[in-house]
Amino acid sequence: MRAPNDKLEQWLERSRMSRGELARQVKSKAIQWGQPHISPGTTRVRFWLQGERPRTPLPDIIAAVFSDHFGFRVTTYDLGLGESGGADAALVYNSSYAATVDVVADLGRADVDRRKFLSAAPFAAVAGVGPSRDWLMNTLDQEPEPGPRVRLEDVTAVKNMFETFQQVDIFQGGGSGRLVLAEYLTQHVYPLLRRTHTEEVRRALCGAAAEQTYLLGWMSYDAGKQGKAQRYLIQSLRLAEESHNPALGAHVLAGMADQATLFGDPAEGRRLAQAGRHGLSRAQSPACLADLWCLEARALALLGEKVAAAHAVAQSEKAFESVREGGEQAWAEFIDPAYLHGEHANTFRDLGDSAAAEEHARRSIDHAKKQRRARRGAMSQAALSVSHLQRDDLESAYAAGMRTLSLAKQVKSSRAVEAVQDLQRRMRPFGTHRLVADFNERVRELVVAA
Repeated sequence: MRAPNDKLEQWLERSRMSRGELARQVKSKAIQWGQPHISPGTTRVRFWLQGERPRTPLPDIIAAVFSDHFGFRVTTYDLGLGESGGADAALVYNSSYAATVDVVADLGRADVDRRKFLSAAPFAAVAGVGPSRDWLMNTLDQEPEPGPRVRLEDVTAVKNMFETFQQVDIFQGGGSGRLVLAEYLTQHVYPLLRRTHTEEVRRALCGAAAEQTYLLGWMSYDAGKQGKAQRYLIQSLRLAEESHNPALGAHVLAGMADQATLFGDPAEGRRLAQAGRHGLSRAQSPACLADLWCLEARALALLGEKVAAAHAVAQSEKAFESVREGGEQAWAEFIDPAYLHGEHANTFRDLGDSAAAEEHARRSIDHAKKQRRARRGAMSQAALSVSHLQRDDLESAYAAGMRTLSLAKQVKSSRAVEAVQDLQRRMRPFGTHRLVADFNERVRELVVAA
């Protein structure tokens, strides 16, 4: 015998809706979600209260009804309807704006509450195919509309917080402020999306929310939480479309391309970077264009396309020449010489061109040192070390490796740790050499501490 759903009963009483009204609201919400066949009646609501578990996507639709009624996010978990399908739903690029708001709010809430279902959510290969296609087609169909730039206090506050959290990520690593950002988004940003606004205000809020959601995805990526990162990035792309900001959407695709390439699918990474470039055809952001070419080069190098990869690096450098101080959006701040040269170093490392890899690595290291960016410095020192290994210069590689270790200890970044571990693997051909043995021991200490 099923136990009554006391949680749902309590929320229904709190809402002061009758069972019939709840059934009508669920039917209306189902139509908004593109599910017109869902049409529960009062009897079905009674069954839910008696403990019947409605089938997907009904739990999420019921939660959306209560969320609209109260003006804040009520989840399926709160209603006694089990864990939300948010982990899988967040891989979907939903045509419904209302459904997108619900999904991204559920995703943030589950992350803050550290729900196990989200922690176990896997990275889904080629999940970006549909979202990138839909974003590109819808973006190219949008007509730019003239009008003054919206400057509302809510939007300004969100954007100011974005810059604060971005600085935390750049200088301390994604593991430092990720959960704080998730809490901020869940409590302060996503609720704003549910309110009534003029169309201009809604677009501005969607843009600000997309920036924050992207950053949360990126910080999750840097913290080694790939499944979460992928879901945040897809929902960020959907919010970026609502903002009518093609450059922001292209930026999100750059993050998706980076993740796909480094997760073992460079062909998908290349395609995502190309989609971003096509979407930029109607927007001006030389920094974003430089990043997309840079990431395409990374993918091409892993695909073994040497000429195309070198061409992409050249295009990236050419695009960056057009960057002007103060001419880019805040999210493009990290796209600078330290970052680009570091990524170019990895491209030439993968191509086996140790001289070019060393040149770019040293330029990245110099910029990162001046800015005190330990994570970028660690990753570029690792690229420099590999360039020495490719020339069988173990002593120089060891010295650069030690600098990598020192910098990696200063940040909470799984990518920095992974760069050290990759270097460790590349030293294996040198066998039991004392320098290798010493480096291995120090890596173990770093991994334990991390």
